[in-house]
Amino acid sequence: MYPYYDAHCDTLSRCLAEGWDLWENPGHLDLKRLSAYEPAGQVFALYLDSARVPPSERFARITAQAELFRRARKAYPALLERSCLSVEGAELMDCDEGKLPLVRGWGVRWVNLTWNHPNALSGSCLTGEGLTERGRSFARRCAALGIGVDVSHLSDRGFWDLMDLEDVTLLASHSDSRTLCPHPRNLTDEMFRALIERRGFVGLNYSRGFLGENPTVETVADHLEHFLELGGEDQVGLGSDFDGTDVPGDLSGVQDLPNLWEALYRRNYPESLVKKIAYQNLGRFLGQ
Repeated sequence: MYPYYDAHCDTLSRCLAEGWDLWENPGHLDLKRLSAYEPAGQVFALYLDSARVPPSERFARITAQAELFRRARKAYPALLERSCLSVEGAELMDCDEGKLPLVRGWGVRWVNLTWNHPNALSGSCLTGEGLTERGRSFARRCAALGIGVDVSHLSDRGFWDLMDLEDVTLLASHSDSRTLCPHPRNLTDEMFRALIERRGFVGLNYSRGFLGENPTVETVADHLEHFLELGGEDQVGLGSDFDGTDVPGDLSGVQDLPNLWEALYRRNYPESLVKKIAYQNLGRFLGQ
């Protein structure tokens, strides 16, 4: 039995939107399939597209997602012992740093300052603006509470603005290499090295749009290999984006992760390194 620890999925949002059950559903991930791994952990994002939901309803929507997670942890405590939450877009909590203690109590371990839309804290990767003063204050408050700041979806300017804040824990929960696929959601080599120097974490995203043309599990392995060449052996892992994106056919859900392990073994990766990627690196990062 292989271990599994993944830094990002949108399964809670999909379950509530589609009426799915978190234990078993037709999406990319459910708890029944996750239970095949030991140990297992999943960071579940609290997510919705803020452009489609009135501001007055956003926080209530992610509160419902957090409640779904709470009920699941009560029903399956051993399975979800290592799992936790993130917030994908601070506009879902009104960009209000006063709500950070509350969401920390829910089990939120990091927050994306933005999703694909600019907000009061920063521009996104699609719009380009940097951090505002309110964004800097929000990030510092995260640091004070032991909450990380996730740079996936952030603008390049916002990324480097965050790098100027020395005490903030940074990660890219679900991003790939811009060298291999020139999408603004991906990390440049310089960004990746900066995250490594900050003892951050980078999770590989399986989104077809961020991997390249006609991607397969081998394409995911290509992005991983590039990050390893840049020094990421102890800080790169999984960030699937399951239930939030289109994925390659041979990585169609959590049950298909053995396909990635086999791809790495074909490239003569030792088992010790594969287990770092599968579980240990994210576990160590969360332990920080």
